[in-house]
Amino acid sequence: MDYELRRAREKLNKEQNERKEIARKRLERERKAKEEPRKQREALDAERSRRVFDAEQAQIKADDEMQESLLVGRGIVFCRVLEAVACQGSGDKIKLPVSCFNELSEGGAFDKGPLYFKLSVVHQEGKSDVVDEKEKSWSTHSGVLEFTADEGFVGLPPHVWQNLFPGDAPAIPLIEVRYVWLPKGTYAKLQPLRVGFSDLPNHKAILETTLRQHATLSEDDIFVVNYGDLVYKLKVLELKPSSSVSVLETDIEVDIVGPDAAVENSHDNVLKPLTFGKSEFGMVDEGHYTYYKFSIDIATWETIASGDATVEVRIEPETNSGDSDIYISKHPLIFPTRHQHEWSSHDIGSKTLILSSKDKSLEAGTYTLGVYGFKGETKYHVSVNVQDVRNQKVGQKVASSTSSMDVDTVECKNCKRYIPSRSIALHEAYCSRNNVVCQHTGCGVVLRVEEAKNHVHCQKCGQPFHQEEMEKHMKVFHEPLYCPCGIVLEKEDMVQHQASVCPLRLVPCRFCGDMVQAGSSAIDVRDKLRGLSEHESLCGSRTAPCDSCGRSVMLKDMDIHRVAVHQKN
Repeated sequence: MDYELRRAREKLNKEQNERKEIARKRLERERKAKEEPRKQREALDAERSRRVFDAEQAQIKADDEMQESLLVGRGIVFCRVLEAVACQGSGDKIKLPVSCFNELSEGGAFDKGPLYFKLSVVHQEGKSDVVDEKEKSWSTHSGVLEFTADEGFVGLPPHVWQNLFPGDAPAIPLIEVRYVWLPKGTYAKLQPLRVGFSDLPNHKAILETTLRQHATLSEDDIFVVNYGDLVYKLKVLELKPSSSVSVLETDIEVDIVGPDAAVENSHDNVLKPLTFGKSEFGMVDEGHYTYYKFSIDIATWETIASGDATVEVRIEPETNSGDSDIYISKHPLIFPTRHQHEWSSHDIGSKTLILSSKDKSLEAGTYTLGVYGFKGETKYHVSVNVQDVRNQKVGQKVASSTSSMDVDTVECKNCKRYIPSRSIALHEAYCSRNNVVCQHTGCGVVLRVEEAKNHVHCQKCGQPFHQEEMEKHMKVFHEPLYCPCGIVLEKEDMVQHQASVCPLRLVPCRFCGDMVQAGSSAIDVRDKLRGLSEHESLCGSRTAPCDSCGRSVMLKDMDIHRVAVHQKN
């Protein structure tokens, strides 16, 4: 009986629990059914509020951009998104389509003076998941060259392209072109990205010539300065009065700081200083140059000019080292080569160059010594010394006076030297057995018998050499050399050609001070008669105010103006 009651009670409890669970679940479903519409309403309200907020923010941003455009554009608003294409040209002047000309003209931009634009890279969503913050902010400034670009495109010269796309450009590079007004620059701090720029002669004149092709400068921009075949990149560190300035018709104070310490000094074209009387160790690979510089001051030059001293340049290779040549030039030729130099030595082993007052090219100034690796890796010690030759002069005078007193001499039939008559018989017997005379026309040098077999003459120039030196002589002096202007000459003729004839040689412009290619003669007959080159004819056409009257006169006519108007020489 108790068992049945217990079973009935358990069954009743189970049924009650099941009914409660069913009721709970029904209530849960009803609650969820009521909660879902509420959440949807809240989501819709939130989305509506977000859209309203975004619209308000967009309007505020648009108003700010409009105010900014009005401010930076001095009341002119111009902004276009164009696809960038590379175009040829130097400097920072871009090419825009004709529609931009019409819009700028209607807005009165041409009445405000030169046109300047801010160029910014437009980041395209979806092109990459990770975008560097710096990449988003890539921008620079430019002027405009012409309005001849295709519609929807903007032509960027190499300078602008490299500053906007330092790495790989996107498949469709989009650029925002915005008209801005820029103040005239008053100060710029520049940093070369490689060593050696400050060694260029009159490097500020070279920099001025390069900046003449630019309309603007912006901080963090990198621009290129060319000096012959050499290329130097300079980074803009600081500008005043703003981070972007105009460089048209303005005088800018320029500071050039040294390159970053992290820059690797691995370039051939670097001048290492040499001190008189101090030896320096160096190493050069085959086919490469190592350059040094030394200066002759006024006091030293006066001693040399009087004939009391000479400059001795010596290079001593280490044992079992390669072979090298040395070339010397006077600035402004700062990097002498096999083709361009004023002094050279091609001896095998130790080399010594003596520069004296007899050399017409020698004077006070700065000189460059180039060590060229002719064969293998060469380790050497190089030195430049000022040698006092006054004692040598005294010795020569004593020797000449002594020889003049010894008048009882006879000429040896073999070596042609004058020997005292009392010993001539003994000398001729010894000389005929041990010495021979070179029979080559114009030579006549007396050689030891064992040395005669190694004494040879060049078949082209007739110069005498040791047998081991002939291979190098033929390679250095008689191997055809190709000038960039297209002429093929041997070494001696090539040096003369590139020093005075080659149209591609670098010469200093008398007006801008820059080192420019000589080019051909001026087209204008009047300029040609005055000896102006093609570059000088164009460069001298620039005007500058006369110091006396303030009148604008062409640079090439300034001397005539001063004589004719102000009676000044």
